[in-house]
Amino acid sequence: MDKIPTREQLMAPLINALIALGGSGSNQEINEKVIEILDIPPVISNIPHLLKSGANSHQTQLEYELAWVRTTLKAYGLIENSKRGVWALLNKNIKELDLINDVIPNINNKIKREIDFNLKTNDEWKNELIQTILDELDPSAFERLIQRMLRESGFVEVEVTGRSGDKGIDGKGIARINGILSFHVIFQCKRYKNSVGSKEIRDFRGAMDGRTNKGLFVTTGTFTRGAIEEATREGASTIDLVDGEHLAEKLKSLGLGVNVKIVELEKVEVDKEWFKNI
Repeated sequence: MDKIPTREQLMAPLINALIALGGSGSNQEINEKVIEILDIPPVISNIPHLLKSGANSHQTQLEYELAWVRTTLKAYGLIENSKRGVWALLNKNIKELDLINDVIPNINNKIKREIDFNLKTNDEWKNELIQTILDELDPSAFERLIQRMLRESGFVEVEVTGRSGDKGIDGKGIARINGILSFHVIFQCKRYKNSVGSKEIRDFRGAMDGRTNKGLFVTTGTFTRGAIEEATREGASTIDLVDGEHLAEKLKSLGLGVNVKIVELEKVEVDKEWFKNI
């Protein structure tokens, strides 16, 4: 494969990906499964999505196209998504032939325009948010932002510990689950425009050694396929990954520097002044 599949070409593989995942999956799980099904090489799957300004966005082009496809299939009542970002099949009897013969040809221009507009709007606020973080926050302020985000997410005893010679460890905290279970987490924050690779994940895991077996890596950029595979490598300490898109969604859900206004449609605005006080 020498180019990114068209949106229409991605519809059946996306449905098949959900079927293979047991009927539901997160954005990342679906994207990875589609890449596997179509055997898309890294040189294609890692092509960045370009903004109108010519700058790279927080997404790859393939992720952008798959987001459009998910929204299209949702508009046709074939899949749904929860507030937690999990997509699920609504019609488990749908077959690839039905998609090819019925659904895809019936995507009219009106729905295309509406979906393109909504995706453009969503991309704009996320990209504006990430750019605001890059422009307004220095590395220490970014660490404080992640500290605040973790506290708001239920972590306790969250400390920023980043300092020279600490091998990339920026902080630590205790994650509480339902007020019963808890475990120590070490986190690293990378205020970064580009992709985090597998080497950074291996280095971070090395810094975790002897401290905890649970890590969290947060970046304003993206993670390469190799980094994702390294983070979940069997037999190694688990490292959860939060990329720029997930970071934006989390800040939105917590109301940290992001205001959501509901008129007829949801309108998301980045509060740039909020970040100046971090």
